[in-house]
Amino acid sequence: EPMDVSKYGLIYGGVQKNVGPAGVVIVIVRDDLIRENVLPFTPTIMRYKTQADAGSLSNTPPCYGIYMCGKVFQWLKGLGGLEAMQKLNEEKAAILYDYLDQSKLFSGTAKKEFRSLMNVPFVTGNPELDAKFIAEAKAAGIENIKGHRSVGGMRASIYNAMPKAGVEALVQFMDKFERENA
Repeated sequence: EPMDVSKYGLIYGGVQKNVGPAGVVIVIVRDDLIRENVLPFTPTIMRYKTQADAGSLSNTPPCYGIYMCGKVFQWLKGLGGLEAMQKLNEEKAAILYDYLDQSKLFSGTAKKEFRSLMNVPFVTGNPELDAKFIAEAKAAGIENIKGHRSVGGMRASIYNAMPKAGVEALVQFMDKFERENA
């Protein structure tokens, strides 16, 4: 169901990974928050009124970033729109979470009610085995599976651009690793 933007004063979203390149943002600001009376040290370019008065063109826009977002929007539309992408992302996440839920070696670290469709953190419970998995995964062509430096373990990033076949290949690799190391 569509999000009711009228419930919010400001929606600020980074587009990286699912819509376009890092550094591009989408901002939706309620009219009453577009005003002159801001903190005196607020740079002109950071004032929403400056942007609104200029139709978001108060300075040179990030043309490449906007172009890339447009390409992603066309791709998403060709797939069937946001509803189709949501369904595909739910299917991809289910493949990985279903495997984790039955695995005797790997376990997800997020509670079920907080699971992400985009980032799936998991561990073996043994830091040495995690390191072995990461190394073997890299050798097998699975990139960037190492978890965030603050939490360790592994993290599968399955953003929009990750095909379902990529998630299936990861699960096949995990299953092979489990059979060899459990």
